[in-house]
Amino acid sequence: MRSLTLASTLVLAASAALVACATPREAYVRSPDAEKELARWLDGRVAGKPQTCLPSFRSQDMIVIDERTILFRDGANRVWRNDVNGPCSGLGRPGYALLTKQFGTGLCRGEIAQVVDTLNGFTVGTCSLGDFVPYTGPMRR
Repeated sequence: MRSLTLASTLVLAASAALVACATPREAYVRSPDAEKELARWLDGRVAGKPQTCLPSFRSQDMIVIDERTILFRDGANRVWRNDVNGPCSGLGRPGYALLTKQFGTGLCRGEIAQVVDTLNGFTVGTCSLGDFVPYTGPMRR
């Protein structure tokens, strides 16, 4: 009887996960400040073909726009945009950092990122990375 209950629980959990995946993503409304910052970095640049991986990056070249969008500077005229899957709760707040575990030379779509409270050392949010879209053009600061 116990295995039947466990099996039923697993089927219900799997069904709920499938329904959650099938539900359309709700529209995300970016704050006016985040919209302005994103425009500052992307205006005048042209979007390229989305890539599954960012070849390499340095953490000091990461720009947090908000809990859903991260930019990575790459040289003088390219910025890579990543719209994460689901919000990285807490990302961009003072004292919080994005923690990723690289298994190769760069970050890739689907990798899990954690938002960590650097003072207390605990995870406050997680998300998975999306595609990396290169934007090329004049450098913005």
